[in-house]
Amino acid sequence: AHSYVSGLEVQPFWDVSKVQWASKLAKSYKQIKREFMDVTKNLKQLKQEGNNIWAGALSEEAGGYGEGWSTLVLRDRGMWDEVNCNLFPKTAQAVEKSGIPATEVFFASMKPHSDIKLHSDFTNFVLTSHLAVSIPESGNNKCRLSIGDETREWIDGEVMMFDTSLMHDAINESDEMRYILMFRVWHPDLTEDEKDALQFIYDCLSLPELLDENPAIRQKAEASIQSMRKFPSLKSAAVSGFGGGGVAKTSKKKKK
Repeated sequence: AHSYVSGLEVQPFWDVSKVQWASKLAKSYKQIKREFMDVTKNLKQLKQEGNNIWAGALSEEAGGYGEGWSTLVLRDRGMWDEVNCNLFPKTAQAVEKSGIPATEVFFASMKPHSDIKLHSDFTNFVLTSHLAVSIPESGNNKCRLSIGDETREWIDGEVMMFDTSLMHDAINESDEMRYILMFRVWHPDLTEDEKDALQFIYDCLSLPELLDENPAIRQKAEASIQSMRKFPSLKSAAVSGFGGGGVAKTSKKKKK
């Protein structure tokens, strides 16, 4: 892993049974799934009103995900996507209220009869977590994830957490699309100072003006970053989907 912090514990799969945010998130599963299925059934309108809907992997390093894997981003590098969060307000609120220490939050789809090739994500200071949203033939071992030498299947409504700095792959052997809500979360062994330092790197990648020699430019960039990190103002969670959000669509980079 070239994005590496020494001394962090390594486990293929982590036990989430005592992780408080995981149990809170799982309790919101039915609400998240209902909202997701309702909003995504109109793909044309979703693409018109949302930001980079079902974007594929762009970088060469992410090429192992293949053409069958796509994302719909709610949060990236600690910054919320206000447009997409307003399309999925119940999901965004459930994530925020769970307290999950996530730097990234996004839905991920996987086409039927597709696979994700064996690869590493090259980063050990974040772990990956999935809430299984819609798993074809859930419980019949059709949709599986392998981390190192250990393989598990996605089960509707369950939360998994694992280390994708290890070599891993996945497969959907069913005849239907697989959907998960995916998170990148800070490794639990990181200190607060380490998390702050790593977040500052993310911030600088998003806004290089944070390193400008001009104090006035830096101050303006710092204010912008604080605004971007703030949980977005959402329309009523009772009204998911299109219209009424009052948020203009913006042009953003696709999820890598």
